[in-house]
Amino acid sequence: MTDKTLARTIDTLHVSITQQRMTAHSAGQQVSSHVISTALAGPGEQKNSGCTPRGKHYIRAKIGAGLPVNAVLKGRRWTGEVCTDQLYAENPQRDWILTRILWLSGCELGHNRLGNVDTFQRYIYIHGTPDLARLGQPVSHGCIRMDNHELVELFNQVVAGTVVYISD
Repeated sequence: MTDKTLARTIDTLHVSITQQRMTAHSAGQQVSSHVISTALAGPGEQKNSGCTPRGKHYIRAKIGAGLPVNAVLKGRRWTGEVCTDQLYAENPQRDWILTRILWLSGCELGHNRLGNVDTFQRYIYIHGTPDLARLGQPVSHGCIRMDNHELVELFNQVVAGTVVYISD
């Protein structure tokens, strides 16, 4: 699947940690809803906590345009691998980051920006996962995981600077 330019641009994403759901909005109207997975450790902003940070964020960088669905990313670079059921089964403890990365940055000084609470320095992403069966459950290491095909569609509808609100 290749990336396509879509007419509708998402201007705001809302992530509910409690509901394990992300909604996308354009011009104040909800245009999509996605089952996601946030942190197993729950909400929190501290560095090295493994928690999903709350508050107002924005997409600081979009990584992976044009990569195949299930492309394996490490250190924000494609490894050359494409995740298959076999590769996933052989590496069950790997922290899989697949398909695309929407790298988040906090907007609230002292809460999710700068110091020991900096979302960007914590490498908090919206990214794809091979573990679709556990979407809807908090199992990540702090990031927001979502279905790979839905991520490609979302990736094509957001820009760097799109606002992302994360709440309990």
